[in-house]
Amino acid sequence: LLGIYDRLISSIASFRKSPKKNAVFLIKFCIGALLGITLFSRFIIVPLLEAFPLPVSYFFLGAVAGGIPLIYKTAGVKRFGFNAVAYPIIGIILVLLIGILPEGLFTPTESFSPLNVVLQIFGGIIIAAALILPGISVSQMLLMLGLFSPLLAAMESVSGIISFIPLGVGVLFGSLLSAKFMEKAIQKFPQPTYLIVFGFLLGSLGELFPGLPTGVNIPICILTFILGFCFIYFLQILENKKTGICKAIEKVFETISQITQKQHVIDINLSRDNAEILALLE
Repeated sequence: LLGIYDRLISSIASFRKSPKKNAVFLIKFCIGALLGITLFSRFIIVPLLEAFPLPVSYFFLGAVAGGIPLIYKTAGVKRFGFNAVAYPIIGIILVLLIGILPEGLFTPTESFSPLNVVLQIFGGIIIAAALILPGISVSQMLLMLGLFSPLLAAMESVSGIISFIPLGVGVLFGSLLSAKFMEKAIQKFPQPTYLIVFGFLLGSLGELFPGLPTGVNIPICILTFILGFCFIYFLQILENKKTGICKAIEKVFETISQITQKQHVIDINLSRDNAEILALLE
């Protein structure tokens, strides 16, 4: 949505090609992400979730739904056939497999037992898929794994943050492991890849569904769902327009550059002609 997906994948998958440049980009990305998660969670998400749990949950649900049209469009399905059904089903099955995992499986414990550390690392690898796969957010995956609330609570203390270090190691390892795979998958099999992601998003709507609202929450939840959907959907439109404007500007500068080069050649030819005429006059 923000136009940095290709750069992020390339920086991780092809880190050795330009280590200094990629390292600077990834450091900036990580610092921005950590600051955003910390500040946004502490001052906005946590208070809102505590005060209005259902409306906020429906906003998240709408935000996930808002990304589905873009993924389907990117898949480039021209006709409805076997592939258009089979690959999304694979994505839905993946969601169901994640859904049957025991609740709290990846939540850290006070003991820091070897088993808990291994489970956290494994959970981090799963979360890394959300970082690498287009259209799937990290917060969405955290909600599906039951780690969203524990992670938000952990952000309030140093000890809480330390308890999630194995999870962070898993995210880092999973990102390095899956970035190259995703880069090749999108290059060689773009439609199946995007259709699987499309199915994953469809399936995750059921996993993220917080339950039916009652009473005054019904119109409020409908409104927050629409707001979440529109926020992500129109963010995509703005990004596409921005990309189109940037390409148009690049084209203008390219045309100006070509005209300048042609004018320079004309000036050189005129200078040569004038020199030849002066030589003949002399």
